[in-house]
Amino acid sequence: MKWLASVLLCLSLNAAEKWTVDDILLQEQVGSIEISRDGRFAVYTKSRIDKDKGESVSHIWLRRFDDPEPIQLTRGQDSASSPKISPSGKLIAFLTSRRSAAPGSASPAGSSSPEPAGQQIWLMNTSGGEPWQLTRLERGVRTFDWISDDALAVAAQEDPTLYQQKIREAKDTSNVVDDEENEPPVRLFRVEIKGGKVTRLTTNRDRITSIDVSPDGQWALTVHNRSLAEIYNQKIKPVTFLHHLSTGRSVELFSGQKLYPRSFHWKQDSKSFYFTAPYTTHPYLFNASVTKLYHFPLSLAEPLDAAAKARPAEVALDWENGLAGSPAAMPDGFLALLANGARNRVARYFESGNSWRREWVETPDAHQIVSSLDGSRIIYLRTNASSPAVYVAARPAGNRLEDAKTVIEPNEHLRKKTIAKTEVIRWKGALDDEIEGILYYPHNYEAGRKYPLVVMIHGGPHGHDADAFRESWAYPHQLYAQRGAFILKPNYHGSSNYGLKFGESISGGKYNDLEWIDVEKGVDHLIAKGLVDPEKLGVMGWSNGSIISIELSVRTSRYKAVGAGAGDVNWISDWGNAVFGDAFEQYYLGRTPMDDPDFYVKKSPLFQMNKVTSPTIIFFGTEDRQVPTEQGWQHYRALQHYGKTPVRFILFPGEAHSLRKYVHQKRKVEEEVAWFDRHLFGTTRADNPALKQASPLAALVRLRQASDIPETVERGAISVGRFEVTRAQFRAFDPSYPVPPGTEHYPATNIPFEKAQQYCEWLSKKTGRKYRLGTEEEMNGLLTRSRSENTLDFWAGYSVNYDDAARLEPLVRDAGPGALLKPVGSFPGSGDDPVFDLGGNAAEWVVGKDGKPKVLGGSADMPADSKAPVTSRPDYIGFRVVH
Repeated sequence: MKWLASVLLCLSLNAAEKWTVDDILLQEQVGSIEISRDGRFAVYTKSRIDKDKGESVSHIWLRRFDDPEPIQLTRGQDSASSPKISPSGKLIAFLTSRRSAAPGSASPAGSSSPEPAGQQIWLMNTSGGEPWQLTRLERGVRTFDWISDDALAVAAQEDPTLYQQKIREAKDTSNVVDDEENEPPVRLFRVEIKGGKVTRLTTNRDRITSIDVSPDGQWALTVHNRSLAEIYNQKIKPVTFLHHLSTGRSVELFSGQKLYPRSFHWKQDSKSFYFTAPYTTHPYLFNASVTKLYHFPLSLAEPLDAAAKARPAEVALDWENGLAGSPAAMPDGFLALLANGARNRVARYFESGNSWRREWVETPDAHQIVSSLDGSRIIYLRTNASSPAVYVAARPAGNRLEDAKTVIEPNEHLRKKTIAKTEVIRWKGALDDEIEGILYYPHNYEAGRKYPLVVMIHGGPHGHDADAFRESWAYPHQLYAQRGAFILKPNYHGSSNYGLKFGESISGGKYNDLEWIDVEKGVDHLIAKGLVDPEKLGVMGWSNGSIISIELSVRTSRYKAVGAGAGDVNWISDWGNAVFGDAFEQYYLGRTPMDDPDFYVKKSPLFQMNKVTSPTIIFFGTEDRQVPTEQGWQHYRALQHYGKTPVRFILFPGEAHSLRKYVHQKRKVEEEVAWFDRHLFGTTRADNPALKQASPLAALVRLRQASDIPETVERGAISVGRFEVTRAQFRAFDPSYPVPPGTEHYPATNIPFEKAQQYCEWLSKKTGRKYRLGTEEEMNGLLTRSRSENTLDFWAGYSVNYDDAARLEPLVRDAGPGALLKPVGSFPGSGDDPVFDLGGNAAEWVVGKDGKPKVLGGSADMPADSKAPVTSRPDYIGFRVVH
């Protein structure tokens, strides 16, 4: 049983699955989690790239806590989002732009137009059945909330005015910037579930952006945007209103208090609510802030007019960094994530009158918390940078979380792959204070060796990299760790989650004075520890991460490759062109370009591009308004003008600041990886653009370049030999193996299974990589007989059936051993990165499901008939390696 021991040894050395670009892009994303009021079930969205549609599609799922299996509620290529559960838990309302499937059915609510635009509200029963359309508002629905089981509160644009109707009829697509006079108001409406009657509840002239209805359905909180230029300059702030839905009366809250709520959280008894709001020391700009929590009892709204001057109580969190996201309101207080750099802390706050008592909750790797209204059940996100996300349901019990179990596990398959080891590291930054970052180790890390380093810098600047598993088209960490690199993700000065002083440290003209130094010192820290090769450094980022990468390319020449996605180089043009230009520049640069043009020139890398020698690849969407596309043009043209370094500029048509299309995300990742392969890792060969990679000519070129080591290609979970092991390659292992002149590139056949296993062991020792034969499960889908490859069908000139194969067998035998074989790769390969002879030439040894030898695939002596068993002669059986 020596061969079985050999099989088991090779199987035990099986490498974990390798990462592909699609592994990054086709991940599932979970969002919009809501738990029913009684804590019995939850709904959520799961989104994923639909390759046929070319972009992400979101669907709604339901998970009952007493049922181990989730239920998918919506399907197809039309996204469904924002699921909300009715008070009784019988219905789910959601938004979608899908068309009604029943053209002859009763008209939904607001059906003033046969084909309304935008998203509409649909309903479905939680016990099953088809969803149905509720609204048909001409301009769609912006947001909504349940009032009761019988009605919804809906925010929607008002019907078109005569002016707007004329513009539409004239097919006039002109855009008047900041046209407050003619911008449609977004108002509050009541929509009845039965019959779909729509009633206007407000006559505001501004635009409602959020609705939060109290559990008893008596009150609604709305936030209103009052300036189309608010994002640009933050001068006219949003306002908050409290509506009494029974009387129709409303009152503005927090006037003159510098309180601008971001989220509201009603308590179960509807007598009070919590809300979060940013706090900053700047008079009016909120680019960097900490999140505080406030409590507003409705006793302050008795009578209603009194609420206009009422001041809510700030909740004493006793935590300088503030909240990290929204709290989970509970009948006796709330659960909260407290901002703590890369790793937040979880705390339970117990309410007692106007004070709160904090108790720490020991829950590792928590990043998000949602609670049922009665507080009986929570769901929290659990992840770290080395562990893909899972969503855990639990029951709060004091400062403990009991009965915890995983209820949502997207991307479970990723756990089978090699995932980089990570750790949170710290070093001294630009101000000699502590800087924190996430360090990813190379997949092939061995202590004592030095490795390349790729610095991946987050955007913002007021964002941060958490200790969480976040692989994306912008930051595909595993693809670089797989290439044998460290990845450093620094939380530089100005990042969020480290307190207000840290966030504001780069404001008022200090922008980009500290950040690039923080990065450089982090790199030096890793070099000093002996982990990183100082001659193999690369840097990349998107948005503000790109801005810092560009700054580094101006300051130093030590980075061998730079990836700059949607980054600024000229602050003068950015001030007027960016959607938030004035607010950003006033906050971080402290002045306008009209006030101090020389300062803007000093801060703009564009005017120092003559210093850049690092090969740079630039990415932009053509419709980017956050970092306008012209920034990329200026960056590219300046580097092109000076001609001191290679530069490549890729534009993505129709894309804004973040790429949505699958083909564009894929192109970005592949282009950037290829750039770093060429300029940092030094692993790229120059390809002939006229050579089709799956062609026999390409195979011939590869064979001429082939060494004694078989070339491998990624195929899902494994890497397989591009070709079957050749006679020349096998003779390097066994010098006694006969190789007639001119057949060096033919497949090595007439080799016993045990000998093929020994070859794998020899190759593993020779290379340090664990090679083996494939298993039946792995290779069954790859090794399929094909009439377009070297099978008996090719030699006979027709599709050979079972009976004719028997008649031809003597002729094949008389032709001599292996007479019908051809050099490997003589027929077109399979896939974009082709693998050859999967369907013919020589059949191949694999390890069967029972651990015994098995032969799969087509061969030149057998027909391509898939209904027949594989009975190839030994002189037509070879093998290919797997790792």
